[in-house]
Amino acid sequence: MTRLSEAFPADRAALITFVTAGDPGPDATPAILDALVAGGADIIELGMPFTDPMADGPAIQAANLRSLGAGTRTADILAMATGFRARHPDVPLILMGYANPMIRRGAEWFAVAAEKAGVDGVICVDLPPEEDAELGPALRAVGIAPIRLATPTTDAVRLPTVLDGASGFLYYVSVAGITGLQQAVQTSIETAVARLKAATDIPVAVGFGVRTPEQAAAIARVADGVVVGSAIVEIVAQHGVDAPVHVQAYVRTLANAVQSARMKVSE
Repeated sequence: MTRLSEAFPADRAALITFVTAGDPGPDATPAILDALVAGGADIIELGMPFTDPMADGPAIQAANLRSLGAGTRTADILAMATGFRARHPDVPLILMGYANPMIRRGAEWFAVAAEKAGVDGVICVDLPPEEDAELGPALRAVGIAPIRLATPTTDAVRLPTVLDGASGFLYYVSVAGITGLQQAVQTSIETAVARLKAATDIPVAVGFGVRTPEQAAAIARVADGVVVGSAIVEIVAQHGVDAPVHVQAYVRTLANAVQSARMKVSE
């Protein structure tokens, strides 16, 4: 058993939350990460800022620019991960970002550094499974899960390629677009999750466009995990260094909804 596998309870969905590392500044991130845990998040995604975040909407794009403007570097992110692991030994931490910052010094260097920092998984948004050799073997060699993305356009022909070598969980991007701007119709999510779960034994988590406790609960009734990112990033943008208390309160509403949703199914 790993931290990631243990983070998906048998009786409910896991709440997965995302924030951008170094937003509004490197010194502010640890308290925001702690607020996510205190609010009830089961798994944390820590975004690595990049100058061209092609999959992200305006909120996360702006967070990337704020972070880079504050001087955040890969060394800072690894230090954040190391500190998080010391404070939260049992909470899975995932680095999410783009290939350039991950492999510019070599995939092996990045994988070893991430493992030493206590990272459990990596989501590389712009590295397709067909190019797994660029990063996947290095991650697997040190026990870090390469977490893959599936989308509404991932058909039955390509899905086996997406799943080959994937671990941790499968992240279903529920809309064919960028983060934060829209949410898929619930019926389409249910159909997609059923199809994906029939093809793999690893948990299936759903994200993109999830904002309200009601939306999170609806997804939690059918998926193994619910991912919320842009709405949290917007809270950080609004409150800056005072964000942790607001982040914790918001995440608590999501956690309560997710936990209650799966409990209702089992009654």
